[in-house]
Amino acid sequence: MRKVALFIAMSLDGCIADPRGGIDWLGGESPDGNDMVSYEEFIRDVDTVVMGAKTYCQLVTELSPGEWVYPDLTSYVVTHSPLPDTHNIRFTDEDPCRLVERLKAEKGKDIWICGGAQLAGQLIRADLIDLYYLNVMPTILGGGIRLFDGLEEEHKLKLVKTRSYNGITDLVYERR
Repeated sequence: MRKVALFIAMSLDGCIADPRGGIDWLGGESPDGNDMVSYEEFIRDVDTVVMGAKTYCQLVTELSPGEWVYPDLTSYVVTHSPLPDTHNIRFTDEDPCRLVERLKAEKGKDIWICGGAQLAGQLIRADLIDLYYLNVMPTILGGGIRLFDGLEEEHKLKLVKTRSYNGITDLVYERR
């Protein structure tokens, strides 16, 4: 069966965005260093990406306007205001937990939950995340959008891998 993986970058103090939703702080210690080491490995085992509307909007307006960043993946955007689908982007107002359960039952590679915090929180609370790939950036924001805000109960994990490069620490956990 396919695995559901949350692969996301966060500050040392647990934020995935600054208080205004900005992510210009993402990156390692050296601007010339490769910050994509773990992503390049991770993405090989993925064929589907699921994201919320805010993440989608940030991708198409700030990070990669004019060109979809995941052309080889089937992308699902969970939104209350669905847009017309494209050949590889599907907009849906389906309950995120039901969507992920349905996708997990289909054939294919792993499913990537790439953001944001609200979507990830719903899936964590429903215990639908199999793997957590956390890229901890060498930055303390002091405030912003926290990845694990609003979780009412603990979720026990098992550390399966760590790695550091360019000041970034990758932590990979699986559900216990």
